[in-house]
Amino acid sequence: MSSRQLIRAFLLCVIALAVASCKEDGGVKVTSFSFNGTKAVTPGQLKSVLATSASSKIPWGQKHYFSRDQFEADLKRIVAFYKDRGYPDARVTSFDAKLNDTQTAVSITVNISEGEPVRVERVTFSGFEPLPEQHRNALENELPLKAGQPLDRARLQASREAALDELKDHGYPYASVRIGDNPGSSDHQRVIALTADTGPLSRFGPVEINGNASVSDRIVRRQLTYRPGQLFRQSALQESQRKLYGPELFDFANVEPLRADDKPVDVPTRVTVTEGKHRKVNFGIGYGSEEKARVQIDWRHVNFFGGARTVGIQARYSALDKGVRLNFKEPYFFGPRNDLTLTGQSWHTDEPAFTLDSNGGRATVTRRFRRTGGPVLGSRPNSTLSLTYINEYETYAISNEALNDPTFRDDLIALGLDPRTGTGRGTRSAIAIDGGRNTTNNLLEAKRGYVAAVHLEQAGQWLAGTWDYYELTTEGRIFRSIGDRLVLAGQARLGSIDAIGDPEIKIPFFKRYFLGGATNLRGWGRYEVSPISGSGLPIGGFSFMNFSTELRASLWRNLGAVIFLDGGNVWDSRWKFDVSDMRYDIGPGLRYQTPIGPIRADVGFQLNPIPGLIVNGKEQPRAYRFHFSIGQAF
Repeated sequence: MSSRQLIRAFLLCVIALAVASCKEDGGVKVTSFSFNGTKAVTPGQLKSVLATSASSKIPWGQKHYFSRDQFEADLKRIVAFYKDRGYPDARVTSFDAKLNDTQTAVSITVNISEGEPVRVERVTFSGFEPLPEQHRNALENELPLKAGQPLDRARLQASREAALDELKDHGYPYASVRIGDNPGSSDHQRVIALTADTGPLSRFGPVEINGNASVSDRIVRRQLTYRPGQLFRQSALQESQRKLYGPELFDFANVEPLRADDKPVDVPTRVTVTEGKHRKVNFGIGYGSEEKARVQIDWRHVNFFGGARTVGIQARYSALDKGVRLNFKEPYFFGPRNDLTLTGQSWHTDEPAFTLDSNGGRATVTRRFRRTGGPVLGSRPNSTLSLTYINEYETYAISNEALNDPTFRDDLIALGLDPRTGTGRGTRSAIAIDGGRNTTNNLLEAKRGYVAAVHLEQAGQWLAGTWDYYELTTEGRIFRSIGDRLVLAGQARLGSIDAIGDPEIKIPFFKRYFLGGATNLRGWGRYEVSPISGSGLPIGGFSFMNFSTELRASLWRNLGAVIFLDGGNVWDSRWKFDVSDMRYDIGPGLRYQTPIGPIRADVGFQLNPIPGLIVNGKEQPRAYRFHFSIGQAF
């Protein structure tokens, strides 16, 4: 036995004796567990595969105790872990175990020598010629394992699976891919060879449907993204399974190929579903710094008169809005990717600058664009385009503060409002076009991708109605992961509204723009950023622009933190965007992840306050605002 092994055995015996003397307390508590010499991997990656771990520093947190058998096994796991990641020479050179004075706690440090890695000299491909050139090039460029990297076995296996999936997505469901590990130009270089056997070119065959009772086979088939006779694509099976969950008709859905052992050229598939309840009720309560207490109930029938039609009623009550809304959705409206949605509502909105009562309805046709691509190229973004007709009778009134502002009287008359009551009413008849593109995998907690949206609306003219205007607003969001624990997120918005005819009375007051609040310019309260009247009241504007940036960090389990910077402003001129005239705020925030989204608390500090701004009847008392709500700011 070497001297190093003797020292290791002696230290283990010392710790074991201490454990034996502390049985009444549960053993020797591990207070810290760290590593020296880790460069190729992070300590967190190592700890995730080891049994030994440090106790929580929180008094009520979980405690972990030293086990000699577990620790000896962990020393072997460390070597195996490095070997799998391309470091065959990695060794545990020593470890330090420091007991406290009472010998009831130990601090462990493991010293590691990683050694020189075995690297991938190059990756060669053979048998992939049947793939389209674009996909073949993408496969070679986007493999997880690349030339120059350590020979990580997990990346190597992932590369094989990616190559196999790409073949299965181009008509070769029975393909196989072999891995060759050949010597390179030196002892620490390897040439990786991926060799494919495609098997026969195949197409989709007959479709078998099981498990449906009240939902017809026709409804199930129209959710499938493939048809018999089309080229076999594995991604079509996965996309079909995802789409089957969309209408909320099924609690379980599975799409699978059959008779794989027989390797038929016409591949039969089986769709297995389990129907859920078609009548659904969702009840929710919540609280936010802006909307205060919130109560909402949503009842839906997701197979109304068959055909996967949805009818529902929603009722909501909060400090910001309250009302009742009826919805009807007809899927497959003149095509498999079109939906018709009809909405009728009686809704009351209570904003700081005005109140609004809307009574009427909307009709919207939405088209979803096909998502294609493949395992390597990835699927196309989720893109939609919708056309909406709006016909609503609006009754609105400005705030009492604005009504009692003598400097605003002339503006009230110009806006077509009764200067005695500050009220206005009319019919809003408009056409709106909305386009959207979403590449994120989870909009509630996006870590990568982008979102782009545009809204174009015209009211009046040939549509009749009380007001004549046109409006254009756009929004973009982008998300980028930085390592495993950081996400950089950004948002930018701008828009303007212009009258067709008289520039004042053709635009209702409730269509004016305001900024500030929990989702933008968080240094101010809701609707506090806009042009102000002579006495300092926000009165809204006709153009706006704002941005927000956040650095989101995962701290511990479900707890996270952010640092944000917001900027923006509202102008009283149409199509005016003055980047030299912006309001800015900065601040920290906390996030706690829940199944319905993160609980959010932000504190925004104004960098350049608005001189003379009146809030709650007096000049703003503080240059910061606190916001509490559910969901990310964007």
